[in-house]
Amino acid sequence: MEIITKYFSGFNDTQIRQLGSLQELYRDWNSRINVISRKDMDHFYEHHVLHSLSIATRFTLTGEMQVMDLGCGGGFPGIPLAIFFPDTPFLMVDSINKKLTVVREIAQAIGLTNISTLHARAEEIRNRKFDLVVSRAVAPLKDLWRWSRPLLKKNQLHVESAFLPNGLVCLKGGDLSQEIFESGCKPMVWEIEQVFPEPYFKEKYMLYIPLR
Repeated sequence: MEIITKYFSGFNDTQIRQLGSLQELYRDWNSRINVISRKDMDHFYEHHVLHSLSIATRFTLTGEMQVMDLGCGGGFPGIPLAIFFPDTPFLMVDSINKKLTVVREIAQAIGLTNISTLHARAEEIRNRKFDLVVSRAVAPLKDLWRWSRPLLKKNQLHVESAFLPNGLVCLKGGDLSQEIFESGCKPMVWEIEQVFPEPYFKEKYMLYIPLR
């Protein structure tokens, strides 16, 4: 938890309790359903929670918005973001139902009420629109954008005190030049190491593709 409070302050008692409960809950569930690399558990807050919360350093989410976590796996980045933005509804989507079981059980255990789950592939979703789609290391950028674009509302999102279009925000690592080229997109790219100057975040990036 110290790595979280190093970079964020102003959590209320409920948020502190929720964040503080996550590691042991995930450790327990991970022993039954593998949703996190076991070698990562000792660095859980840095590698999973803080990484997810990097999105909160650029995007301010409100209660009027609808957010989808595409390919949420065991709940990242959606669960930490839902704790950080308790008024914003999140739809956690994954094609593997047992991972959604972990999401639901952990949300219930910590009293997180602003998330719901959907067992589906993104391309199967109909009649739903979102202000923001978030994702972490799920698929190549070209696929993430192809799946996300039809699901985005055509209106505005408050980002860094400027109004920018709704879009896709994804967390990725490594050399992304070929992946970005193949996507045909021109995303905004932020180096997470510039926000959280920790060795783990070297060559980790946040990408934002607005809906034009």
